[in-house]
Amino acid sequence: MLRRLLQPVWVLLAIIFLIEAWLWDHLEPIVARVVSAIPLAEFKQWLSDRVDALSPAMTLIVFAVPIIPLFPLKLVGLWLLTHEYWMSAIVTIVFAKLLGVGVTAFVFDVTRPKLLEMAWFEKIYEFVLMVRAKATELVEPMKRRIREILTGNGEGWSARTLRLIQRFRKSVHEAR
Repeated sequence: MLRRLLQPVWVLLAIIFLIEAWLWDHLEPIVARVVSAIPLAEFKQWLSDRVDALSPAMTLIVFAVPIIPLFPLKLVGLWLLTHEYWMSAIVTIVFAKLLGVGVTAFVFDVTRPKLLEMAWFEKIYEFVLMVRAKATELVEPMKRRIREILTGNGEGWSARTLRLIQRFRKSVHEAR
């Protein structure tokens, strides 16, 4: 009974997790292009050289520090939300989210080898990869069903709805 009640919660968490993973996967190449377009490649090499000289624990600090400046930006978004500046709030929060994921992907790319030297971090990393695979497995049947519905190949809900709309439009045109 409890398992049945918690199923929608797990699905929602899986969808949120997959959205985060999707953002990570798609923002990392964009950040790589930005790095190649502006002189961040030298910065990445400089940062990589500095990280190589650090201990894994200090590398964890380097990984965590870029997240701190984004927190006030998210607070600004929440302030805008409470004062009913809806569009500004949404744009600010989405911008902070995208910037945060992009910067985190960039820094994680540089710090990953050192961070994975810590056994506990490696376990967490493997756990996150496992959760991502499980979330994909959980959401995949729903994604497949949605694709089937949207293709409208004559069998799904979409095709029936389109036929109903066409009949309705035809009856409206005939009534004129």
